[in-house]
This record gives sequence, C-alpha cells and structure tokens, in this order.
Amino acid sequence: MTRTLTHFIGGRHVEGKSGRFGDVYNPATGEVGARVPLASSKDVGEAVAAAAKAFPAWSAITPLQRSRVMFRFKTLLETNIDKMAALVTAEHGKVLNDAKGSITRGVEVVEFACGIPQMLKGEFSENVGTNVDSWSIRQPLGVCAGITPFNFPAMVPMWMFPIAITCGNTFILKVSEKVPSASLMMADLLKEAGLPDGVFNVVNGDKEAVDALLAHPDIQAISFVGSTPIAEYIYHTGTAANKRVQALGGAKNHMIVMPDADLDQTTDALMGAGYGSAGERCMAISVAVAVGDVGDKLIERLTPRIRSLKVGPGTDPDAEMGPLVSKQHYDKVKGYVDTGVKEGAKLVVDGRGLKLQGFENGYYMGGCLFDNVTPDMRIYKEEIFGPVLSVVRAPDYDSAVKLVNDHEFGNGTAIFTRDGDAAREFASKVRIGMVGINVPIPVPMAFHSFGGWKRSLFGDHNMHGPEGVRFYTRLKTVTARWPTGIRSGAEFVMPTMR
Repeated sequence: MTRTLTHFIGGRHVEGKSGRFGDVYNPATGEVGARVPLASSKDVGEAVAAAAKAFPAWSAITPLQRSRVMFRFKTLLETNIDKMAALVTAEHGKVLNDAKGSITRGVEVVEFACGIPQMLKGEFSENVGTNVDSWSIRQPLGVCAGITPFNFPAMVPMWMFPIAITCGNTFILKVSEKVPSASLMMADLLKEAGLPDGVFNVVNGDKEAVDALLAHPDIQAISFVGSTPIAEYIYHTGTAANKRVQALGGAKNHMIVMPDADLDQTTDALMGAGYGSAGERCMAISVAVAVGDVGDKLIERLTPRIRSLKVGPGTDPDAEMGPLVSKQHYDKVKGYVDTGVKEGAKLVVDGRGLKLQGFENGYYMGGCLFDNVTPDMRIYKEEIFGPVLSVVRAPDYDSAVKLVNDHEFGNGTAIFTRDGDAAREFASKVRIGMVGINVPIPVPMAFHSFGGWKRSLFGDHNMHGPEGVRFYTRLKTVTARWPTGIRSGAEFVMPTMR
C-alpha cells in the first residue's frame, strides 16, 4: 500500500485539512512510493500559530541551552545518517554515497550552530562619553520560514533552520513536495533531542502554501533556494510584505581550463562536478571554457569517461549517477539536448534514450557532452540542471573571463591552472560569488557563507555561517548613563558625547 505522509505542526504529525495530495515517486522505478498532503492556507496558518506561540519561551532561554539541543540533534543525525540517506535516495534518486555526503555537509552547519553563543556576542565600548557606555546585542526576529528545493532534501534545510533556531527564532519549513520524508525525519529527531513543540514545523505543499507563507503577517523572514524566476518572485513578494528575504536562484557555473592545467586532474574534476547527482546541483559545473588549444585534448579525455559512466538506481553500490528526479524534469533536460543539436552544437556524447533492464520506467539519462557551444545558444544561456556539459572554446584568458562575467548568473566558478598569477587575477576580478582554484565545486564550509552574485541571489545576506546569523537576528545598540553621571537641566540640541 502507498504510504500517506503528514505535516509536522506543534510537535505532532498531522494530515492537514486541504484534502489535496501529491504523489511522491521513486525516480529509479517510476513508481509512486508515497502520497503527501498539500497544505492549504489554513494549514499554514496553524503552523504559524504554533510557531508564534512557542517563540516567547524559546527565545527567552539562553543561547547555551539552545545550542545543547542542537548538540543532541547532531548526535542523532550522525546515528541515523544511513536511514536518512536511504530516504533521500528513494525520493530524489541520487546514489547513496552522494546522499550521505550531502547530509554530512548539512551536519556541518548544525556543528556551526552548536557554537551559537560565540556568534551572538555583541560589542562593548566604555566611555563613549563621560560616564556613558554603549553596547550592541543581536536578538531573534520571531517566526521564520524556509522554502527548499528537490535536489538536497536534507542539506539545504539544514543551511537554514539550525542557525535560525539557535539564534532564538521558531521555524516553518516548506520542503519540495517531491522529497518530503527527510524533513519529517529531521522533525522527529529534533523532538527527540528535546526541542520544544512548535519551535520547528514542517508543511508540505505547492504554490498555495508558498503564497500563504509570503503573505502571513506573523512571519518575519523567508529563506529560499530554487530557480531564478521563483527566487525573484519570492524576493519581490516577500519584501513587499515587509519581510526579510534571502532568495538563492539558478546558476550556470563555468570552469576555465587553462592550457597549463593538469588535464588528468581537470577531467576527474569535470566528471564529478558535471555529472555527480545527475547534474542536479546549483554548484554543478555545466560549462567548461577551454582556453587556447586545450579544447581538443579535453574532449579527447572526457569522451570515453562520459560514455562509460555507470548509471543505475541510487541503491546500486557500483552506480556513479542515478536517475533524474521526475519524468517532468527528464523531459525538460532531454528537450534542452534536442535544442542544442538544433542550434548547431556538436553532441559528442548522447545520453538520451538510456534504458536499464529491470528499471525501464525509471527516469534515467546518460551523460551528455556538447562541443563548440556558443554564447548565443539556449544550452549556454539557460540552466539545464541535468547531466549535460557544454564545452566552449576561448582564444585566450581574457576572452574566457569575459564569458564568465557577462553571464546573467553568478553562483559559482572555477579555474584550473598551474599559474598562480592567473589564478590570483581570476579570484580578484571574476564577478561570481563562490570561486574555486583547482577546486571544481567551491561550496564554502559552514563557518563561511554560501551565496552567489547577479541573478543567482536576491537579498543582502548569504546563507549559513556568519551571514546566516546576521540574517536571522536584529542588531540593537544600547547607550547607558547611570544617575551619578546625569547632567542637570534639559538639553534641546542633538546629543553629543563629551
């Protein structure tokens, strides 16, 4: 029988009142594995009410006590990582070791949040005026919400709620309805760790739930990761309702390959960064910019590696790449490959039409490799989000950097070279938020912050790390004088300190 999932509101699993459900598929088989309730605006309202009710008591306890709950949650995550990875693989399709690795990167943010007392320290200045002191403190916002994508069911939510919660906020998570189970498991683990009811809530749903979160007057801040059109919608709608918003959008990450690059290392990097998780990563490398005469050598090395990619269900220990997340997404990616051929790009490796015996209804596509891609092509300009790598030829370094800087997206980029001068120049001058030097997927560690430039990020703050703390808190500055220092008489001029 098909499982029926729930929301998690006020510390309880609830079915909700909308009467609407969505199917949750296993991408490896194409079969329905569960059905998930789609929240109504009333369901969202109940989650907000639960979070608002929990906020005064939760924000009043010490940061140290809040961090201890997160320590226990971290231990439970580590104990249950194999079980959670299995849920991620069953609903997203990525291979198990990749699912486990993504959870580990989420746990790193939990580890960072465990040290929140250090991050919430303010600043103090003695005697800013005669016998007058001034200090700053950071205080929580209230009810916050996160809206997360299908490609990282555990990691991306953990970029948000551990920091929001340990800063003293309460939280509502609206995860992609394609991959709901990992978030519900995290809700159970947080409750087991001692988190009070109502501090963390999960609502599953579609646009109705998203719009309800954006409109609700009691939600103070919204975090989002997804495509650029939706990110822009979230940002404009949320800020119009006077909310704080951080909205991370799409990407078209370029890797510049210089003529002096170690091509064995570069090829390995492109294989993992281009085809890991079937290319369904916002930090995937989807464009390789071959400088000078290195293009032919790069194609020669990549072609046999891509043709021999081991594609299979994520539970197969020998699989290097699993299926795409859904039939709809498979059709979209295939459509981009069809378009690239029509536009005149050279399809060196064609992964369309891949069928696996016993898994004929799964959403499998082999790796695709395009050569001679030009900037006017759709496959260059738009985010494909699939196992498709495009090689663009550039005559020199300056032309290659111009390609990167002129693209509308600015999430991540990399350069592979042995030339320290070129690498230093690239890191300084490239207009991208996250830069790798001989590192293909430069995702910052949790004690730094994640975020792109241009149309890859809407808002003033990056995600997790110190920027996350700033986003989920307000700064308050106090100036104090005690009675022995009070001046006599009223003053009607702008106060100055002396």
